Amino acid sequence: MTKKKGYGNDSITALKGADRVRKKPSVIFGSDGLEGCEHAVFEILSNAIDEARAGYGSLITITRYLDGSIQVDDQGRGCPVDWNETEQRYNWELVFCELYAGGKYGRDGDYKYALGLNGLGSCATQYASEFMDVVVIRDGKRYNLHFEKGENVGGLHEEAAPKSAHTGTSIRWKPDREVFMDTDIPAEYFADTVKRQAVVNAGITFLFRNETEPGRFEEVRFLYEHGLTDYVTELAGEGTLTVPVFFQSPERSGRDRADMDDYKVKLSVAFCFSNRVQVIEHYHNSSWLEYGGSPDRAVRSGFVSALDAYLKSQGKYNKGESKIAFQDIQDSLVLVTNDFSTETSYENQTKKAINNKFVQEAMTDFLKEQLEIYFIENPLDAQKIAEQVLINKRCLLYTSPSPRDLSTSR
Repeated sequence: MTKKKGYGNDSITALKGADRVRKKPSVIFGSDGLEGCEHAVFEILSNAIDEARAGYGSLITITRYLDGSIQVDDQGRGCPVDWNETEQRYNWELVFCELYAGGKYGRDGDYKYALGLNGLGSCATQYASEFMDVVVIRDGKRYNLHFEKGENVGGLHEEAAPKSAHTGTSIRWKPDREVFMDTDIPAEYFADTVKRQAVVNAGITFLFRNETEPGRFEEVRFLYEHGLTDYVTELAGEGTLTVPVFFQSPERSGRDRADMDDYKVKLSVAFCFSNRVQVIEHYHNSSWLEYGGSPDRAVRSGFVSALDAYLKSQGKYNKGESKIAFQDIQDSLVLVTNDFSTETSYENQTKKAINNKFVQEAMTDFLKEQLEIYFIENPLDAQKIAEQVLINKRCLLYTSPSPRDLSTSR
Protein backbone atom coordinates (compact mmCIF):
# COMPACT_ATOMS: atom_id res chain seq x y z
CA MET A 1 0.00 0.00 0.00
CA THR A 2 1.29 3.45 -0.97
CA LYS A 3 1.76 5.67 2.03
CA LYS A 4 -0.16 8.94 1.81
CA LYS A 5 1.81 12.14 1.92
CA GLY A 6 1.64 13.71 5.36
CA TYR A 7 0.27 17.11 6.29
CA GLY A 8 3.42 19.15 6.87
CA ASN A 9 5.07 22.49 6.24
CA ASP A 10 5.12 21.98 2.49
CA SER A 11 1.35 21.39 2.44
CA ILE A 12 0.50 25.09 2.75
CA THR A 13 0.18 26.93 -0.57
CA ALA A 14 -1.01 30.40 -1.59
CA LEU A 15 -3.01 31.38 -4.66
CA LYS A 16 -1.20 34.01 -6.69
CA GLY A 17 -2.10 36.51 -9.38
CA ALA A 18 -5.29 35.86 -11.29
CA ASP A 19 -5.85 32.53 -9.52
CA ARG A 20 -6.90 34.47 -6.41
CA VAL A 21 -10.10 35.32 -8.27
CA ARG A 22 -10.35 32.67 -10.98
CA LYS A 23 -10.30 29.79 -8.50
CA LYS A 24 -12.38 31.54 -5.80
CA PRO A 25 -14.71 34.00 -7.57
CA SER A 26 -17.38 33.78 -4.87
CA VAL A 27 -15.00 35.39 -2.36
CA ILE A 28 -15.04 38.61 -4.41
CA PHE A 29 -18.34 38.46 -6.28
CA GLY A 30 -20.44 36.58 -3.73
CA SER A 31 -21.14 33.69 -6.10
CA ASP A 32 -19.51 31.62 -8.83
CA GLY A 33 -22.85 31.47 -10.66
CA LEU A 34 -24.83 33.94 -12.72
CA GLU A 35 -25.34 36.29 -9.77
CA GLY A 36 -21.58 36.66 -9.33
CA CYS A 37 -21.13 37.25 -13.05
CA GLU A 38 -23.79 39.97 -12.91
CA HIS A 39 -22.11 41.57 -9.93
CA ALA A 40 -18.91 41.88 -11.96
CA VAL A 41 -20.87 43.93 -14.48
CA PHE A 42 -21.92 46.33 -11.75
CA GLU A 43 -18.31 46.72 -10.66
CA ILE A 44 -17.26 48.08 -14.05
CA LEU A 45 -20.44 50.15 -14.37
CA SER A 46 -19.91 51.65 -10.92
CA ASN A 47 -16.56 53.16 -11.96
CA ALA A 48 -18.27 55.00 -14.81
CA ILE A 49 -21.01 56.18 -12.46
CA ASP A 50 -18.46 57.49 -9.95
CA GLU A 51 -16.94 59.66 -12.66
CA ALA A 52 -20.32 61.01 -13.75
CA ARG A 53 -21.35 61.69 -10.15
CA ALA A 54 -18.12 63.64 -9.70
CA GLY A 55 -19.23 65.88 -12.57
CA TYR A 56 -17.30 64.32 -15.44
CA GLY A 57 -19.63 63.28 -18.25
CA SER A 58 -23.37 62.78 -18.27
CA LEU A 59 -23.74 59.76 -20.60
CA ILE A 60 -22.90 56.14 -19.77
CA THR A 61 -23.36 53.44 -22.39
CA ILE A 62 -23.53 49.73 -21.67
CA THR A 63 -23.59 47.23 -24.54
CA ARG A 64 -24.50 43.55 -24.52
CA TYR A 65 -23.00 41.68 -27.47
CA LEU A 66 -24.17 38.44 -29.09
CA ASP A 67 -20.86 36.75 -28.27
CA GLY A 68 -21.51 37.24 -24.53
CA SER A 69 -19.10 40.12 -24.11
CA ILE A 70 -20.08 43.37 -22.41
CA GLN A 71 -18.87 46.93 -22.89
CA VAL A 72 -19.14 50.01 -20.69
CA ASP A 73 -18.26 53.45 -22.06
CA ASP A 74 -18.14 56.68 -20.09
CA GLN A 75 -17.23 60.31 -20.76
CA GLY A 76 -15.13 60.77 -17.64
CA ARG A 77 -11.56 61.92 -17.27
CA GLY A 78 -10.14 58.57 -18.36
CA CYS A 79 -8.61 56.06 -15.98
CA PRO A 80 -4.97 56.91 -15.19
CA VAL A 81 -2.82 54.20 -16.77
CA ASP A 82 0.65 55.76 -17.13
CA TRP A 83 3.65 55.63 -14.78
CA ASN A 84 3.00 56.15 -11.05
CA GLU A 85 6.11 57.62 -9.47
CA THR A 86 4.92 57.01 -5.91
CA GLU A 87 4.15 53.33 -6.42
CA GLN A 88 6.97 52.83 -8.96
CA ARG A 89 4.58 50.93 -11.20
CA TYR A 90 2.25 51.69 -14.07
CA ASN A 91 -1.22 52.67 -12.99
CA TRP A 92 -2.76 50.19 -15.40
CA GLU A 93 -1.03 47.42 -13.44
CA LEU A 94 -2.41 48.76 -10.17
CA VAL A 95 -5.96 49.17 -11.49
CA PHE A 96 -6.32 46.01 -13.55
CA CYS A 97 -3.78 43.60 -12.05
CA GLU A 98 -3.58 44.44 -8.34
CA LEU A 99 -6.27 43.73 -5.80
CA TYR A 100 -6.79 46.46 -3.20
CA ALA A 101 -5.36 49.22 -5.36
CA GLY A 102 -7.23 52.24 -6.67
CA GLY A 103 -8.13 55.86 -6.22
CA LYS A 104 -11.07 55.49 -3.81
CA TYR A 105 -9.51 54.84 -0.45
CA GLY A 106 -9.49 58.47 0.71
CA ARG A 107 -12.56 59.74 2.55
CA ASP A 108 -12.65 63.07 0.76
CA GLY A 109 -12.38 64.22 -2.81
CA ASP A 110 -14.27 63.08 -5.90
CA TYR A 111 -14.83 59.52 -4.69
CA LYS A 112 -15.81 59.95 -1.05
CA TYR A 113 -19.23 58.44 -1.83
CA ALA A 114 -17.90 55.84 -4.26
CA LEU A 115 -19.76 52.76 -5.47
CA GLY A 116 -18.37 49.29 -6.00
CA LEU A 117 -15.78 47.11 -4.31
CA ASN A 118 -13.31 49.96 -4.05
CA GLY A 119 -9.89 48.78 -5.22
CA LEU A 120 -11.16 45.33 -6.20
CA GLY A 121 -13.74 45.53 -8.98
CA SER A 122 -11.72 46.34 -12.11
CA CYS A 123 -8.93 43.92 -11.25
CA ALA A 124 -11.24 41.11 -10.14
CA THR A 125 -13.40 41.44 -13.26
CA GLN A 126 -10.31 41.42 -15.47
CA TYR A 127 -9.02 38.31 -13.71
CA ALA A 128 -12.40 36.59 -14.21
CA SER A 129 -12.62 37.37 -17.93
CA GLU A 130 -11.87 35.37 -21.04
CA PHE A 131 -10.58 38.64 -22.45
CA MET A 132 -10.71 42.33 -21.59
CA ASP A 133 -9.94 45.28 -23.84
CA VAL A 134 -9.43 48.71 -22.30
CA VAL A 135 -9.34 51.99 -24.20
CA VAL A 136 -8.54 55.20 -22.29
CA ILE A 137 -8.52 58.69 -23.75
CA ARG A 138 -6.95 61.38 -21.60
CA ASP A 139 -4.27 64.08 -21.82
CA GLY A 140 -4.58 64.10 -25.60
CA LYS A 141 -3.56 60.44 -25.83
CA ARG A 142 -5.29 57.15 -26.56
CA TYR A 143 -4.13 54.17 -24.49
CA ASN A 144 -4.93 50.53 -25.31
CA LEU A 145 -4.63 47.42 -23.13
CA HIS A 146 -5.50 43.80 -23.86
CA PHE A 147 -5.85 40.98 -21.31
CA GLU A 148 -6.54 37.27 -21.70
CA LYS A 149 -7.55 35.07 -18.79
CA GLY A 150 -6.07 37.41 -16.22
CA GLU A 151 -2.81 38.13 -18.04
CA ASN A 152 -1.80 41.24 -19.93
CA VAL A 153 -0.83 40.67 -23.54
CA GLY A 154 1.38 43.23 -25.27
CA GLY A 155 1.69 45.87 -22.55
CA LEU A 156 0.43 49.43 -22.85
CA HIS A 157 -0.02 50.93 -26.32
CA GLU A 158 -0.02 54.71 -26.60
CA GLU A 159 -0.89 56.97 -29.52
CA ALA A 160 -2.21 60.46 -30.14
CA ALA A 161 -5.95 60.69 -29.65
CA PRO A 162 -8.11 62.09 -32.44
CA LYS A 163 -8.84 65.77 -31.84
CA SER A 164 -12.58 65.05 -31.86
CA ALA A 165 -12.30 62.28 -29.27
CA HIS A 166 -13.99 62.77 -25.90
CA THR A 167 -12.05 61.83 -22.79
CA GLY A 168 -13.23 58.69 -21.05
CA THR A 169 -12.77 54.98 -20.49
CA SER A 170 -14.13 52.09 -22.56
CA ILE A 171 -13.94 48.54 -21.24
CA ARG A 172 -15.09 45.47 -23.15
CA TRP A 173 -14.79 42.05 -21.54
CA LYS A 174 -16.20 38.56 -21.79
CA PRO A 175 -16.94 36.70 -18.54
CA ASP A 176 -15.06 33.41 -18.51
CA ARG A 177 -17.02 30.15 -18.26
CA GLU A 178 -13.97 28.62 -16.61
CA VAL A 179 -14.63 31.00 -13.70
CA PHE A 180 -18.42 31.33 -13.57
CA MET A 181 -20.86 28.44 -13.87
CA ASP A 182 -23.19 30.60 -15.96
CA THR A 183 -22.27 33.71 -17.98
CA ASP A 184 -25.45 34.14 -20.02
CA ILE A 185 -26.64 37.40 -18.45
CA PRO A 186 -30.14 38.21 -19.73
CA ALA A 187 -30.92 41.55 -21.33
CA GLU A 188 -33.46 42.16 -18.58
CA TYR A 189 -30.69 42.34 -15.98
CA PHE A 190 -28.92 45.11 -17.87
CA ALA A 191 -32.10 47.09 -18.48
CA ASP A 192 -33.18 46.80 -14.84
CA THR A 193 -29.73 47.71 -13.53
CA VAL A 194 -29.23 50.81 -15.66
CA LYS A 195 -32.78 51.97 -14.96
CA ARG A 196 -32.17 51.77 -11.21
CA GLN A 197 -28.92 53.68 -11.64
CA ALA A 198 -30.71 56.38 -13.62
CA VAL A 199 -33.20 56.70 -10.77
CA VAL A 200 -30.59 57.29 -8.06
CA ASN A 201 -28.26 59.37 -10.22
CA ALA A 202 -30.49 62.21 -11.33
CA GLY A 203 -29.54 63.91 -14.58
CA ILE A 204 -27.23 61.15 -15.85
CA THR A 205 -28.32 59.40 -19.05
CA PHE A 206 -27.85 55.64 -19.27
CA LEU A 207 -27.98 54.06 -22.73
CA PHE A 208 -28.41 50.29 -22.98
CA ARG A 209 -27.56 48.70 -26.34
CA ASN A 210 -28.50 45.07 -26.94
CA GLU A 211 -27.13 43.31 -30.02
CA THR A 212 -29.99 41.25 -31.45
CA GLU A 213 -28.39 40.38 -34.78
CA PRO A 214 -24.78 40.81 -35.92
CA GLY A 215 -24.22 44.55 -36.09
CA ARG A 216 -27.83 45.43 -35.14
CA PHE A 217 -28.67 46.90 -31.74
CA GLU A 218 -31.84 47.67 -29.87
CA GLU A 219 -31.38 50.78 -27.74
CA VAL A 220 -33.18 52.17 -24.73
CA ARG A 221 -32.32 55.31 -22.75
CA PHE A 222 -32.99 55.96 -19.10
CA LEU A 223 -32.94 59.46 -17.65
CA TYR A 224 -34.67 60.74 -14.50
CA GLU A 225 -34.10 64.48 -14.35
CA HIS A 226 -35.54 64.70 -10.85
CA GLY A 227 -34.34 61.31 -9.66
CA LEU A 228 -36.37 59.73 -6.88
CA THR A 229 -39.34 62.05 -7.28
CA ASP A 230 -39.80 61.14 -10.96
CA TYR A 231 -39.45 57.45 -10.11
CA VAL A 232 -42.00 57.51 -7.30
CA THR A 233 -44.39 59.35 -9.63
CA GLU A 234 -43.87 56.60 -12.22
CA LEU A 235 -44.35 53.79 -9.69
CA ALA A 236 -47.48 55.26 -8.14
CA GLY A 237 -49.22 56.17 -11.37
CA GLU A 238 -52.40 58.21 -11.35
CA GLY A 239 -54.96 58.57 -8.60
CA THR A 240 -52.62 58.78 -5.60
CA LEU A 241 -53.85 59.92 -2.21
CA THR A 242 -50.98 62.41 -1.95
CA VAL A 243 -48.54 63.87 -4.46
CA PRO A 244 -44.92 62.66 -4.28
CA VAL A 245 -42.69 64.64 -1.92
CA PHE A 246 -38.92 64.68 -1.63
CA PHE A 247 -36.83 65.05 1.52
CA GLN A 248 -33.07 65.58 1.44
CA SER A 249 -30.82 66.11 4.42
CA PRO A 250 -27.61 68.11 4.63
CA GLU A 251 -24.47 66.05 5.15
CA ARG A 252 -24.36 64.52 8.64
CA SER A 253 -21.45 63.06 10.59
CA GLY A 254 -21.44 60.30 13.18
CA ARG A 255 -20.05 56.92 14.08
CA ASP A 256 -21.26 53.35 14.48
CA ARG A 257 -19.35 52.77 17.70
CA ALA A 258 -17.88 55.07 20.34
CA ASP A 259 -14.32 53.92 19.65
CA MET A 260 -14.58 54.40 15.87
CA ASP A 261 -13.99 57.49 13.73
CA ASP A 262 -16.80 59.67 12.42
CA TYR A 263 -17.96 59.27 8.83
CA LYS A 264 -20.29 61.29 6.62
CA VAL A 265 -23.82 60.49 5.47
CA LYS A 266 -26.21 62.07 2.97
CA LEU A 267 -29.88 61.03 3.03
CA SER A 268 -32.77 61.43 0.61
CA VAL A 269 -36.24 59.96 0.33
CA ALA A 270 -39.25 60.39 -1.94
CA PHE A 271 -42.70 59.00 -1.17
CA CYS A 272 -46.42 59.30 -1.62
CA PHE A 273 -49.47 57.42 -0.37
CA SER A 274 -51.78 55.39 -2.56
CA ASN A 275 -54.68 53.00 -2.03
CA ARG A 276 -53.77 51.13 -5.23
CA VAL A 277 -49.96 50.69 -5.24
CA GLN A 278 -47.45 49.65 -2.59
CA VAL A 279 -43.69 49.74 -3.31
CA ILE A 280 -40.67 50.27 -1.07
CA GLU A 281 -37.09 50.32 -2.38
CA HIS A 282 -33.82 51.25 -0.71
CA TYR A 283 -30.49 52.26 -2.26
CA HIS A 284 -27.11 52.91 -0.68
CA ASN A 285 -24.24 54.51 -2.60
CA SER A 286 -26.41 53.83 -5.66
CA SER A 287 -26.58 50.06 -5.00
CA TRP A 288 -30.06 48.58 -4.73
CA LEU A 289 -30.45 47.08 -1.27
CA GLU A 290 -32.75 44.19 -2.04
CA TYR A 291 -32.90 43.26 1.66
CA GLY A 292 -32.61 46.80 3.03
CA GLY A 293 -30.99 46.55 6.42
CA SER A 294 -30.38 49.88 8.18
CA PRO A 295 -32.49 52.10 5.86
CA ASP A 296 -35.44 49.72 6.05
CA ARG A 297 -35.33 49.66 9.84
CA ALA A 298 -35.09 53.46 9.88
CA VAL A 299 -38.13 53.87 7.63
CA ARG A 300 -40.16 51.52 9.78
CA SER A 301 -39.22 53.30 12.99
CA GLY A 302 -39.44 56.85 11.61
CA PHE A 303 -42.83 56.50 9.93
CA VAL A 304 -44.45 54.64 12.80
CA SER A 305 -43.17 57.14 15.34
CA ALA A 306 -44.22 60.22 13.33
CA LEU A 307 -47.65 58.90 12.33
CA ASP A 308 -48.43 57.55 15.80
CA ALA A 309 -47.61 60.96 17.29
CA TYR A 310 -49.85 62.65 14.71
CA LEU A 311 -52.76 60.28 15.31
CA LYS A 312 -52.53 60.85 19.05
CA SER A 313 -52.32 64.63 18.68
CA GLN A 314 -55.43 64.63 16.48
CA GLY A 315 -57.39 62.20 18.64
CA LYS A 316 -57.75 59.73 15.77
CA TYR A 317 -57.43 56.53 17.78
CA ASN A 318 -60.58 54.89 19.15
CA LYS A 319 -60.74 54.43 22.88
CA GLY A 320 -58.49 51.51 23.87
CA GLU A 321 -57.25 51.04 20.30
CA SER A 322 -53.70 49.72 19.92
CA LYS A 323 -50.90 51.67 18.28
CA ILE A 324 -50.41 51.40 14.51
CA ALA A 325 -47.79 49.03 13.11
CA PHE A 326 -45.64 49.58 10.05
CA GLN A 327 -47.73 47.10 8.08
CA ASP A 328 -50.65 49.51 8.36
CA ILE A 329 -48.52 52.24 6.75
CA GLN A 330 -46.73 50.03 4.25
CA ASP A 331 -49.98 48.85 2.66
CA SER A 332 -50.43 52.32 1.11
CA LEU A 333 -46.86 53.57 0.86
CA VAL A 334 -44.81 54.15 -2.30
CA LEU A 335 -41.32 55.07 -1.08
CA VAL A 336 -37.74 55.09 -2.35
CA THR A 337 -34.72 55.99 -0.23
CA ASN A 338 -31.19 56.70 -1.42
CA ASP A 339 -28.39 57.37 1.03
CA PHE A 340 -24.65 57.75 0.69
CA SER A 341 -21.94 57.25 3.29
CA THR A 342 -18.17 57.46 3.30
CA GLU A 343 -17.99 54.27 5.35
CA THR A 344 -20.29 51.34 4.65
CA SER A 345 -20.79 48.05 6.43
CA TYR A 346 -22.38 45.63 3.96
CA GLU A 347 -23.70 42.30 5.14
CA ASN A 348 -21.81 40.55 2.34
CA GLN A 349 -20.01 41.16 -0.96
CA THR A 350 -23.20 41.35 -3.00
CA LYS A 351 -24.30 44.49 -1.12
CA LYS A 352 -27.96 43.61 -0.67
CA ALA A 353 -28.20 45.03 2.84
CA ILE A 354 -26.19 47.33 5.10
CA ASN A 355 -25.98 47.36 8.89
CA ASN A 356 -24.49 50.79 9.69
CA LYS A 357 -25.84 51.86 13.06
CA PHE A 358 -25.31 55.57 12.44
CA VAL A 359 -27.02 55.46 9.03
CA GLN A 360 -30.06 53.93 10.73
CA GLU A 361 -30.06 56.46 13.58
CA ALA A 362 -29.52 59.44 11.27
CA MET A 363 -32.27 58.39 8.87
CA THR A 364 -34.73 57.65 11.68
CA ASP A 365 -34.24 61.10 13.20
CA PHE A 366 -34.31 62.73 9.76
CA LEU A 367 -37.62 61.10 8.85
CA LYS A 368 -39.25 61.98 12.16
CA GLU A 369 -38.22 65.62 11.78
CA GLN A 370 -39.30 65.93 8.16
CA LEU A 371 -42.61 64.10 8.60
CA GLU A 372 -43.55 66.31 11.54
CA ILE A 373 -42.93 69.41 9.39
CA TYR A 374 -44.76 67.83 6.44
CA PHE A 375 -47.86 67.08 8.51
CA ILE A 376 -47.96 70.65 9.83
CA GLU A 377 -47.46 72.27 6.42
CA ASN A 378 -49.82 69.90 4.58
CA PRO A 379 -52.79 69.31 6.91
CA LEU A 380 -55.08 67.91 4.21
CA ASP A 381 -52.49 65.35 3.11
CA ALA A 382 -51.80 64.49 6.74
CA GLN A 383 -55.49 63.82 7.31
CA LYS A 384 -55.76 61.65 4.19
CA ILE A 385 -52.71 59.62 5.25
CA ALA A 386 -53.98 59.19 8.81
CA GLU A 387 -57.41 58.04 7.66
CA GLN A 388 -55.96 55.55 5.16
CA VAL A 389 -53.52 54.11 7.68
CA LEU A 390 -56.32 53.59 10.19
CA ILE A 391 -58.49 51.97 7.51
CA ASN A 392 -55.61 49.60 6.74
CA LYS A 393 -55.15 48.85 10.43
CA ARG A 394 -58.79 48.17 11.14
CA CYS A 395 -59.32 46.14 7.99
CA LEU A 396 -56.28 44.02 8.78
CA LEU A 397 -57.53 43.52 12.32
CA TYR A 398 -61.00 42.60 11.09
CA THR A 399 -59.76 40.14 8.46
CA SER A 400 -57.02 38.52 10.59
CA PRO A 401 -57.84 34.93 11.54
CA SER A 402 -58.68 34.29 15.16
CA PRO A 403 -56.55 31.91 17.24
CA ARG A 404 -59.33 29.33 16.84
CA ASP A 405 -59.22 29.74 13.04
CA LEU A 406 -55.47 29.32 13.06
CA SER A 407 -55.62 26.19 15.20
CA THR A 408 -58.27 24.51 13.04
CA SER A 409 -56.45 25.30 9.80
CA ARG A 410 -53.33 23.33 10.71
